[in-house]
Amino acid sequence: MRFGNLAALALAALAMILAVASSSVAWSQADEDRQIADSLAAMLRAGRAVISSSQDRINDPALGPKGLDGATVLARTVEIYQHTTGVDPRSIDPASRAGRLLNDEMQAIKSVMDANQLSIDAQGTGFKGFIPAVFSRLVGEAFSHIANGEAEMRVTAPPDLVRNRKSRPDAWELDIIKTKFLAPGWPAGQSVESRADQGGHMIFRIAVPEYYVATCLSCHGSPKGQTDITGYPMEGASLGDLGGVISIKLLH
Repeated sequence: MRFGNLAALALAALAMILAVASSSVAWSQADEDRQIADSLAAMLRAGRAVISSSQDRINDPALGPKGLDGATVLARTVEIYQHTTGVDPRSIDPASRAGRLLNDEMQAIKSVMDANQLSIDAQGTGFKGFIPAVFSRLVGEAFSHIANGEAEMRVTAPPDLVRNRKSRPDAWELDIIKTKFLAPGWPAGQSVESRADQGGHMIFRIAVPEYYVATCLSCHGSPKGQTDITGYPMEGASLGDLGGVISIKLLH
């Protein structure tokens, strides 16, 4: 065999090795991104569960301080997160990307609660407007600000369910909602993710479907069209219907 042929074979072999190595790195990065995104979504759900279970207390006009300051709500959120995931978020290395972003989200939860204490603790006022959807939006905004370009998180929904213009789905989210989450036979709870180059930076995106539970139907259930406590017409939704989407971006 001539030297030229040997050189060509060597280059081809090297190219294959590099391709396999690159593929392994990509898969490893995708797995890490997915785990981080799942963790962020779990923390948001845990915090929202605290707010959902506290609605009667928040809206009780006879109570002054509700005991829902940032530190208290965060502690309860961490308990639910740990019970749900089996992981104590405080055990994650804070210097790691996963630990850093999870700490950013916990900071966001605390800051949102502290910033809304005057409204939540107002005595003599019933409905405060501090509902799980508002909490989720505010936490997403605060987290995105604190993460400072490294990650973004928001909660959106099918367009006919969006009550705040800030929560309207973008083109990618809308396509996922229409072609995946609302498609007959779509596996309940199955998320959708993508990786794309944007301006020379790799962006990981994931959309996680959320479904109405019993506590949601007091505002989104029946009778359809009747005004709910927030002042919006009820959608006539049923238990288990798609109600929202947690959308997360991780930027590299």
